[in-house]
Amino acid sequence: MTTEQDISGLFAGRGSLTTRINLGKAARKKVSREKLADCKLEKRDPIVLLEASNAGRVPELIPIRYGRMLANPFAFYRGSAPVMAFDLASLPHSDITVQLGGDAHLANFGLFASPERRILFGPNDFDETLPGPFDWDMRRLAASFVIAARERGFVTRDQRAIVRRLCETFRQRIAAFAKMDTLDVWYYQFRATTLLELADTAEERQKELAVIDKARLQSSRSVMSHATEMVNGKLQIREARPLVYHIPVEGKRERKQYDDMVRRFFADYRLTLPDERRALFDRYELVDVAIRVVGVGSVGTRCYEALFMADGECPLFLQLKEARASVLEGYLPASQYRNHGQRVVTGQRLLQSASDIFLGWSKMQHTGGDFYVRQLRDMKGAFDFATFDVEDLSEYAVSCGTALAQSMAKAGDPALIAGYVGKSSAFDEAIERFALAYAEQNEADWRALKAAVKAGRVQAILNA
Repeated sequence: MTTEQDISGLFAGRGSLTTRINLGKAARKKVSREKLADCKLEKRDPIVLLEASNAGRVPELIPIRYGRMLANPFAFYRGSAPVMAFDLASLPHSDITVQLGGDAHLANFGLFASPERRILFGPNDFDETLPGPFDWDMRRLAASFVIAARERGFVTRDQRAIVRRLCETFRQRIAAFAKMDTLDVWYYQFRATTLLELADTAEERQKELAVIDKARLQSSRSVMSHATEMVNGKLQIREARPLVYHIPVEGKRERKQYDDMVRRFFADYRLTLPDERRALFDRYELVDVAIRVVGVGSVGTRCYEALFMADGECPLFLQLKEARASVLEGYLPASQYRNHGQRVVTGQRLLQSASDIFLGWSKMQHTGGDFYVRQLRDMKGAFDFATFDVEDLSEYAVSCGTALAQSMAKAGDPALIAGYVGKSSAFDEAIERFALAYAEQNEADWRALKAAVKAGRVQAILNA
């Protein structure tokens, strides 16, 4: 299996476009496209896998994680990446390696800003990023669409059609990227304007425009208006327990140790920024730091938000998110990076067409934890697929299929993937069958979690 060190070598010595497409076709002899439909899973206990993934998490936050996963099968799916990693590792997979997002479900795609302040669409979560078989991301994304469609009550025929459109889009777009100039692929940006052009109806365009306009308003300044308050004459992050709160520090000595640790963290983080962005960062002064509980799968990992100010009135909110070993590392070669924050940052830079100017990494010295740093909510936007009708979800599948193809084309060799998936519907049909079968398995696992809570197997929830 190719490692991160070999990613740049995916193109080396592969020859012409035709040669590389033929190499992709040849990979079918080892694992055919039809075999990607296989969903005959090894016997496993999803509760055991979930409990194992709690190692190192903040104990008092684990009940929140499980509580969110219990909400419905899709919420469970968002938090059960460790379970699916185990499953995918036991199934046939292609031998074509790319930089995976690692957790490619439909809620992990959305709007974000380029440094030029263009609104782009693409994958936006990279905690699990690692090189691996390209079809792992494709299968996780396809299953997420079926699960979301089931949540909306869509009939099986519509579930199938949505996944087919996702796969067809991916297959056609990866073929188009394979024929593009290599630099043009790297420079390609899936802009919000293109998202609007893909809309099937004027009503869908209007819905998308509303989300895009809302994203444009997201900034550190907009966050400051509702997320800060004055306490004893000092500006600080507003608490909203149990999701946002300050670490209690008692005594001058403990306060000094805490402040020194935080400042050391940001001093090390600063060194991961390019020189010109260090100059920008140096204009800001640290004002406050608080814990912030985020996501579903991330709940229990250590996550903070930090408030900086420049000129006394210009805010900058940074999110510090713990980077643990990818859930894929138990089944794929381990990351070459000593700091998992660097693994996440490098994966994000490979997979996104443009990344946050403050993206960097550091280590929390007193715990030894790895972290990556990015702006909080900077022109971010997400679509509420819980309100989508069939046409909306189908159109969103086109957007996600395009974005996933662009990410893989940028980070790997699109000709190899294009050769493997081919021009027929064989790949689409296999992924469709897998996605429907895995949605059934996911619902069974969700019911198993509910039963485990009722039976007292998941003690953390019962003690909450």
